[in-house]
Amino acid sequence: MARQVHGGVRTAAAAAHLAPSRGKRRSLRQAARLDRTGFVGRLGTDKAVAVVVASIVLSASVVSVSAATPGGPTGGPDGDGVTPRVAIMDGGGLEGGDLVDGGDQVDIPGFAGVLTPIDLRGTPSGVDVAADIPVANTGVSGPFLDDGTLVKPVAVDTTVEDGSGMLKKYRVRGGDTLSGIANKFDISMMTLWWANHLSSKDELHLGQVLVIPPVSGLVVTVTPADTLDSLAARYGVSTSRILKTNQLTDPNLVVGQVLVVPGAQGKPIPTPKATKSPVVRHPPTGGGGGGGPSVRPPVHYGGGHFMWPVVGGGNYISQYYHYGHYAIDIAADYGSTVRAAGSGTVIYAGWKSNGGGYQVWIAHGSNLYTTYNHMSAVLVGRGQHVGRGQQVGRIGQSGNATGPHLHFEVWIGPVWSGGRRVNPLAYL
Repeated sequence: MARQVHGGVRTAAAAAHLAPSRGKRRSLRQAARLDRTGFVGRLGTDKAVAVVVASIVLSASVVSVSAATPGGPTGGPDGDGVTPRVAIMDGGGLEGGDLVDGGDQVDIPGFAGVLTPIDLRGTPSGVDVAADIPVANTGVSGPFLDDGTLVKPVAVDTTVEDGSGMLKKYRVRGGDTLSGIANKFDISMMTLWWANHLSSKDELHLGQVLVIPPVSGLVVTVTPADTLDSLAARYGVSTSRILKTNQLTDPNLVVGQVLVVPGAQGKPIPTPKATKSPVVRHPPTGGGGGGGPSVRPPVHYGGGHFMWPVVGGGNYISQYYHYGHYAIDIAADYGSTVRAAGSGTVIYAGWKSNGGGYQVWIAHGSNLYTTYNHMSAVLVGRGQHVGRGQQVGRIGQSGNATGPHLHFEVWIGPVWSGGRRVNPLAYL
């Protein structure tokens, strides 16, 4: 007998073959129950539970990995969806920072800007969507990477214009004098004195490094109380001259800025306390020696060329006669003998505040005079007659002098009035 099943025809014999009898099903269930009982019996209850738990964990892991595999387009408001959207900032701003989401605005505290949804449906594969998205207007010039990273560092210029770059350095050599170094760089001797904060002429020594300003004046460091106008008023110099000398473009000064103030003057060289130099006075003796205050200078000079005024090996000319330095400087060891270049009468002997320190003036006749300056000792007295080559003092560095030397001058006409200095080398 045939019977229809799910739209098909199945014979009774086939149905009987496929469906087990009720008794047979009962036998199968009993066999399975006995098999499970045997399984638990063989493993024990604890081990069986452990096996079951491990099976559950393994099944959960498989399910988790399967769920993580993308199954379709994303971007919907509730997870997966069919409408991919990208929100970007267009540089504008909704007050309070609202998020635009398909017409709905969601407030985000602290955000100021407009987030515009872009519909990316239908975007062809291979198209760089990020390249077409406008970058937020941040006010900072690029270049930027694709992800918006600024790759160009912003450097801040912290340099300050000043006159320090105009200062030169000079290393003192043997025979150098402050006036000689100043003349070499065409500045005043006092400029060197002020720039190097000297307090004594004895400070100059071999190997010493001196600061050389570009022009005569002062080198100053700006303090919190200084302004360009106050410096100009203090030193009697125009502000424009200070700016030009230091090549400044900004008139606003900065604390610690170094400036050269052209033509400015500092404190004068302190005058040492006058002390009596050891003086040896020779009493009158007959013949050509001797002399005293009552002895009159000779009228005529007939002694020929003057002789070299310094005795001792190693002496040399450290500075020659030139404009601004109307003498020769003869460097020698401290205390070396200074002698009269020619016979004559001493018309001055002692300290004089004219920069020459301890000095001697000799009248030789025929309107010729010689002076011997910066000595450490004066060994003759005013009015004394001296012979050619007679010792009149010792080498020193008194007055405005650096390094022991003799500043030797030759005058035509009186030293004290109306005379003029000439090159001593023409008479030696």
